[in-house]
Formats: sequence, structure tokens, C-alpha cells
Amino acid sequence: MKGWILSLLALVAVTGPNMAGVAEAQTTVKPAIVYANGGKFDKSFNEGVSNGAQKFTKETGIAVADFEPSNETQFEQALRRFAQRGQDPIIAVGFSQAVALEKVAKEFPNTHFTIIDSVVKLPNVQSVVFREHEGSFLVGILAAMASKTGKVGFVGGMDIPLVRKFQCGYEQGIKYANPNAELISNMTGTTPAAWNDPGRGAELAKGQIDRGVDVIYAAAGSTGIGILQAVKDRGKLGIGVDSNQNHLHPGNMLTSMLKRVDVAAYNSFKAMQAGTWKGDVSVLGLKEGGVDWALDQYNEKLITPEMKAKVEAAKADIISGKIVVVDYMSNNACK
Repeated sequence: MKGWILSLLALVAVTGPNMAGVAEAQTTVKPAIVYANGGKFDKSFNEGVSNGAQKFTKETGIAVADFEPSNETQFEQALRRFAQRGQDPIIAVGFSQAVALEKVAKEFPNTHFTIIDSVVKLPNVQSVVFREHEGSFLVGILAAMASKTGKVGFVGGMDIPLVRKFQCGYEQGIKYANPNAELISNMTGTTPAAWNDPGRGAELAKGQIDRGVDVIYAAAGSTGIGILQAVKDRGKLGIGVDSNQNHLHPGNMLTSMLKRVDVAAYNSFKAMQAGTWKGDVSVLGLKEGGVDWALDQYNEKLITPEMKAKVEAAKADIISGKIVVVDYMSNNACK
């Protein structure tokens, strides 16, 4: 009898609550996502995360719960409600959720959270950030080489350091390919509403085109839909962001800067399912496959062999360290 009790106690010790930050092996996963402002189907950042969730569901049959906030005040409530319902892991999409996530993650130390585009240093939080400047450098090369006027444009969403990071990498790529090229840039606004204003984005794009710009990089969430539509209407070239947006306007989309948020979401869910989930910080650039440029049937006629060769050579040099793309957020480049 005594031996049986000891065996039972040992079993309880092994199968008890998991240590914070490392998921226990399990077969039941109840994933959830709280999206950023701009909507789940923004054809860009949020939709990339959604694509990762869809891949997970297709492979496993496990549904992913989600919530699309209409404003930032809903982040904390949505995260807490998912945690209370036993959803695990929970993905918070976007830097704007960092404060809310940190608060809720402390309240639910045995729930696993992943935040994309920010760092929250808690044992039960997995933070995923990207070297957007490296991917933006590549599309900057293509923009400079495709431009006939020597004037290229950038329209960002909310004016924050993260978006300036895209712009700075893009500018470095432009100058790498053509030191004499001119960059004209605008930000859509200074509040979160800037991510979801296609009308304003279109106005800014038209203004740049009126000044001679013939290639525009849109890094503005769902605002980019308006930017890229205006570019198409004026017969110019657009560059998409985050998701592959080449299919939106075939013949007018030079390329897209891929930011693999879909992989970040998918990997979080799969790791939880496998019992290998860890609370840590991942920084994904070209070397890690976290960013890239898009070439497919929709834009292949716009990319000459010379352009492809130059951008692939630069990509290899960035990966090897021969080219170092300066990060706006860590030094004084582009300021």
C-alpha cells in the first residue's frame, strides 16, 4: 500500500502544473488570436497571421478562436477573456498590445502568450520581432532599378519608429542601387487610425505621383489597399508589404516585402501542440527566413534578369554579413 501511494505521488509530481514558459506535452490545444487594428482581412499584416492560423487548422483540425478589435482599449479585455476561457496559446498581434499583454500574462502565469512585433520579457511570453529593414533594403533596390524618373515613394501608416525602420531600410536599398535616386515619403497619421484609412493613403500616393514618383512602397496595413489602388489607377508600380500582395494588381505590383508573421503564428501553435513551446525572444531576418521579397507569376514580367541578379546578390551579402543594413531603431541612420 505504501509503495502504491508513493507511486501516485510521483505521478502527480510529473503531471502537475507546467513550469512557466515551457509548455507541457499535450494533445489538446485551444489557440486564439487578438488581431491588430485594421481588421483580420487587411490583405497585409493581420491577414498574414490569419494565414498561419488557417494552415494550422487545416493540418490539425483544431479551430483557432479570434477577435478583431475596433480600438486599442479592447486589447486587454480580449486577452483576459481568452485566458479566462482556457484558450492557450494566445497570440497578440502588433506592438500596440505590449502593455495589455504584459498585464494579462502576469495574471495568468500558466497561460502561454505570443506577441508579434514587440518584446515582453516574461517566462510565459514568446516575443517575435523582425529585421524589416533587411527586406525593405531588397525592395528598395528593385524600386530604384525599375524607376524611370529616378523618383521613388514610400507611404507609411502610423508614424512610429517601427514604420521608420521600413522606410530607412528601403532608402538604403534605393541608394545602393542608384545613389542619385530621390525618395519622397509620407506617413498617413500619428494615431492607430492611420492603419485603416485607404482614402488618405490614396491621396498621399496621388500627391507623390504628381511630383514624379513612379514606384511606391506601401507599409501601412489596410491603408495600403488605397495606396496600391491609386498606383494602379495612375499606371505606376506599387510594392506591397507583410503578405504577398502581388496578386492585387498584376502588372502594377513590382514586388512585396514579405514579413513571415504567418510562420510566427503557425510555429507558436505547433510548438504548443508538440510540448516544445518556450517563452523567449526570436529575431527573424533574411538569414532566418523571416523577411524576403516576392517573385511569382504576377510580377515576373516586371523583374528583369539584371534586377533579380542584383537583389539576390545583395540578399546573399546581407546574410553573410558583407552588407550591414542599418536599423533605424538602434542608431542614427535615416534620421
